[in-house]
Amino acid sequence: MSQIFKALSDPTRRRVLQLLRKGPMSAGDLSDQFDVSKPTMSAHFAVLKEADLVHAEKSGKSIIYHLKLSVLEEALLGFAHSFGLGTEAPKPKEETAK
Repeated sequence: MSQIFKALSDPTRRRVLQLLRKGPMSAGDLSDQFDVSKPTMSAHFAVLKEADLVHAEKSGKSIIYHLKLSVLEEALLGFAHSFGLGTEAPKPKEETAK
């Protein structure tokens, strides 16, 4: 889980994940969305792959990235459950008499 939160700690990597929610994208197309060098983007992609948040697939000379949403969902739900969140239905609020 710590690798996932390390990956999510960076705004560029969070933005990559948001872009991939729309569908698979090539490394080049993703990199074009940011004002950073290609080696910097490669490092971001490596962190996302290490956290198992994305899947990389070679297509010709391109690398296509896919979001592994189920991994992200499981990590976030597990984190919430570790604090007792989401384990039971919320209690109704009592109305106070005026």
